[in-house]
Amino acid sequence: MSDTPLWTPGAERAAGTQVMDFMRQVNARHGLSLSSYKELHAWSVAHPDLFWDQVWDYCGVIGEKGARLLIDGDKMPGAQFFPDGQINFAENLLRKTGPGDALVFRGEDKVAYRWSWADLHAFVSRAQQALAAAGIGKGDRVAAMLPNLPESVGLMLAVTSLGAIWSSCSPDFGERGVLDRFGQIEPKIFIAVDGYWYNGKSIDLTERLTAIAGQLPTAQKVVIVPYLKTADAVAAKVPRAVTLDAFLKDFAPKPVTFTRVPFNHPVYILYSSGTTGVPKCIVHGGGGTLLQHLKEHRLQSDVREGDRVFYFTTLGWMMWNWLVSGIGAGATLILWDGSPFAPKPDVLFDYAQDEKITLFGTSAKYIDACKKAGVQPAKTHDLSSVRVMTSTGSPLAAESFDYVYSDIKKDIHLASISGGTDIVSCFVLGDPTAPVYRGEIQAAGLGMAVDVWSDDGKHIVEEKGELVCVKPFASMPVMFWNDPDGKKYRAAYFERFPNVWCHGDFAEWTKHGGMIIHGRSDATLNPGGVRIGTAEIYAQVEQIPEVLEAIAIGQDFDGDVRVILFVRLMDGVTLDDALRETIKKKIRTGASPRHVPAKIIQVADIPRTKSGKITELAVRDVVHGRPVKNTEALANPEALKLYEGLAELRR
Repeated sequence: MSDTPLWTPGAERAAGTQVMDFMRQVNARHGLSLSSYKELHAWSVAHPDLFWDQVWDYCGVIGEKGARLLIDGDKMPGAQFFPDGQINFAENLLRKTGPGDALVFRGEDKVAYRWSWADLHAFVSRAQQALAAAGIGKGDRVAAMLPNLPESVGLMLAVTSLGAIWSSCSPDFGERGVLDRFGQIEPKIFIAVDGYWYNGKSIDLTERLTAIAGQLPTAQKVVIVPYLKTADAVAAKVPRAVTLDAFLKDFAPKPVTFTRVPFNHPVYILYSSGTTGVPKCIVHGGGGTLLQHLKEHRLQSDVREGDRVFYFTTLGWMMWNWLVSGIGAGATLILWDGSPFAPKPDVLFDYAQDEKITLFGTSAKYIDACKKAGVQPAKTHDLSSVRVMTSTGSPLAAESFDYVYSDIKKDIHLASISGGTDIVSCFVLGDPTAPVYRGEIQAAGLGMAVDVWSDDGKHIVEEKGELVCVKPFASMPVMFWNDPDGKKYRAAYFERFPNVWCHGDFAEWTKHGGMIIHGRSDATLNPGGVRIGTAEIYAQVEQIPEVLEAIAIGQDFDGDVRVILFVRLMDGVTLDDALRETIKKKIRTGASPRHVPAKIIQVADIPRTKSGKITELAVRDVVHGRPVKNTEALANPEALKLYEGLAELRR
């Protein structure tokens, strides 16, 4: 662990951040003398009621706060912030009006257009009227299977403006994957796209949508959004379907109205990955989601009015929900749909240059892929507008930090962030006032009482343990759908340590006060009874040029657990004894002898979820001859066959 930071903001830049302005307002309001992010964080978790109250006021939340700030603050679950509050989620995102870009879109090199703030308001108004005329009101569910289009943002805002609940997935989900999610929540309207582009190819959805609509009986209407310009033909074949144009045609724009609902009224339903069974339906409240996102955009990422915020995401990943809240900070959203390497590897950096992106958000896998592809935007692109680069989805390897500062941009706030669908936000993320150290997430989020505990529930530093949150926070789920007694909800987070959120990540505090995530706890390897995080292995293996990506599992063998490493190699490369030894040596010296796999096996593909995360648990089940309960959750379920019955694993 290096003591030399890769980047430091400088005193003037740090002092000018919104989080320091927020701290000065906390000091003035409460007669304090806090002087650093660390001190502000300590205050925020000691006084969660006062902290979230301050976030409400600082971010100018529209609504009625109510008399009480927090009740049952010692209960998790059970705590409620602003129990008397009334807000509307969309009202707080749609504050900006007039000319200027609200949404900018590119779909690979096939489609490009932009909406002004006036365009966005006009669309939301028409969609709101059409939805209301179709019977959508408070608490109704609207399910959407859409690309990352301006229309997707507008439809979400129209749905939530009515106090209804939005739930989405991306159009690459298969029939079973869509029904396993939306079938549980019984939507009143199903919105889908006619097709989509990926890697230069158009994918028609007529057959899939016909099958899905036939099995969603509660969806009284199916609305087909045009993207491939085949909406009319698709709508003619799909049951109960109309095109978006037909859905909106009777309604002219007028001022958008907003239905205020209780602070904890549901706004989003998100889903667990579903690789171990039918996905859990995680219900998020509008107020907590709003406050958390405003805090993360403005205080943790320093997003300002007029900034241009980009995140490479789909509607099947919680980062889309995070991204769209950027308009609540007055930022323009820069939307992309399709492959991040189509038509060429540096296409997203072209986009950043052309649109003067200020926050560039992506995944750790994308950064590693750019490194392996030899992309060097520091030499080829003007990225002077980009102040912040965020990375999530999986742990960002230390070498990827090096790559960002050497080959993307030297003066940039690189914020590795981590949280999840469960909280529709982050536990640990960026601190714009602090140095960035190689391989480390900078800090716990404000208001998040995050810690790392040993198996016996003790605080540990510079040791690996369970990531926990010991106090309630605003964006805890309000419930799981179809879980009336809360049993599934409690089992998911609170069984390991009573009254403490146990997140399921294997983590470590560093001596700098930062954090390293070593992978999921349920994917942790235990050779000889020693816990090893899979991310520690990947961080070493993926430095080897011949290795495109890897997946590690623990195999039960001969009364113990042995580490098995599967590697996907560059085209034309074969795993021979020399490369095996190179991999083992790299792991032995970069991690430890205990991390060295017992077997290294070449595979043609690695299974991943729709949001791009590799699935250790699914591979582990296949290797042990157990059925994978929900292959529809995978983007490439056919890859699982590569791991069946391998002779090499029987000896």
